Amino acid sequence: MATIIKDQKLVRVGKPVTPDSRKRVVLPKTVVREGVTYYVYHNSLGQIILDPQVSIPASELWLFENKEVLASIDRGMRESLKGKTIKRGSFAKTRE
Repeated sequence: MATIIKDQKLVRVGKPVTPDSRKRVVLPKTVVREGVTYYVYHNSLGQIILDPQVSIPASELWLFENKEVLASIDRGMRESLKGKTIKRGSFAKTRE
């Protein structure tokens, strides 16, 4: 199985929770985002890991399957974060 814990810095959030009569627990608002679902994992020690997932429209799947286009978008995002863009009207152009 793939490694699901990608950051070992776990932080306890909120107060301890106790399952209700239907075995449900309420998660703190600070860790739950709109539109996220969770894969649930547990180990032999009884620890539970919630791995957040989001879905994308099928019409956008091509982007994640095309490594060249995805790499180009990642490059553009990195350049933008570094301020390597020039504002031109409603569009930004990459600085050479």
